[in-house]
Amino acid sequence: MKKLGVTVLILLVVLLAGVTGIYLNIDSDAKTPAGNGSVQQVVMVRPGQAFKAFSVMLYDKGLILHPIKFRLFARIKGYDKHIKAGEYKFSNAMTPEKILQTMVEGKVLMHRMTIPEGYNLRQVARAVEASGLGTEADFFKTATDPEFVHSLGIHAQTFEGYLFPDTYYFTINATPKDIIRTMIKRFREVFTTKWKDRAKALGMTIHQVITLASIIEKESGAAGERPIISSVFHNRLKRKMRLESDPTVIYGIQDYDGNITRKDLESPTPYNTYTMRGLPPGPISNAGVKAIEAALYPADTQYLYFVSKKDGTHYFSSNFKEHERAVRKYQLGRH
Repeated sequence: MKKLGVTVLILLVVLLAGVTGIYLNIDSDAKTPAGNGSVQQVVMVRPGQAFKAFSVMLYDKGLILHPIKFRLFARIKGYDKHIKAGEYKFSNAMTPEKILQTMVEGKVLMHRMTIPEGYNLRQVARAVEASGLGTEADFFKTATDPEFVHSLGIHAQTFEGYLFPDTYYFTINATPKDIIRTMIKRFREVFTTKWKDRAKALGMTIHQVITLASIIEKESGAAGERPIISSVFHNRLKRKMRLESDPTVIYGIQDYDGNITRKDLESPTPYNTYTMRGLPPGPISNAGVKAIEAALYPADTQYLYFVSKKDGTHYFSSNFKEHERAVRKYQLGRH
């Protein structure tokens, strides 16, 4: 009887040693990367995806060395029940444990999207697609849906002018509405109460300010000229003069080919500021902080005209004769 007890004890010790050895082996593998970082892969964890199939996929992509040990370690730690769906980027320099922890914590891959100042809706839609966040067509359709526009408190027919230029980060699952809501939130953070009060003092609505800012953005080559360009437009508006801004005309042309003609300048569209007085019905681009600020705080000048000097800057004039001379000099090359 005593021998039997000793035998059982020995077997238990051996078994325990075996189990401990296996665990230490699994734990050691979980802390050993599959490589040196030469392999980097983007993987998608889908809702309800079988963990076994996922571990095999990681093995096939060269991110782990032992899929069975990977699964056992995940089960021992309880990670396999808490993995969050989403898109992840892994390298074979990451340990299996780090890969699991990343998925448990839901540190999904974020797609960077940068919207430059002056982009219009169509360009923003292209940037969305280029960032891997959906198609240009889907985004543009959502951004021009009046019902959705109104639901976010924007008094316009599209989101043109309100998709604030900035750098954003989104997950692959972000919808066009998610992206737009984030950009509108950023716009509202930038357009402060102080700016709202300033707009009222100028007798302008926010929509009018954003419309003017979008024109200033497209007309400005040199950042320091924005307040001066703004003063020209403010002065013309006060005198009920047409704004005569080429970028507004271009915005109203379908399939613009890069050349603006006299016919274009004479063709009446809602955005042709050569044929209509006042501001166009809405923004022609998404302006940045400096352009909005210039629209609200124009320089104090008597200028009514400006012409490109073909070096990114403009020559400003307060009367038509001086403007004509500037056109001859800088546009026609006549002195």
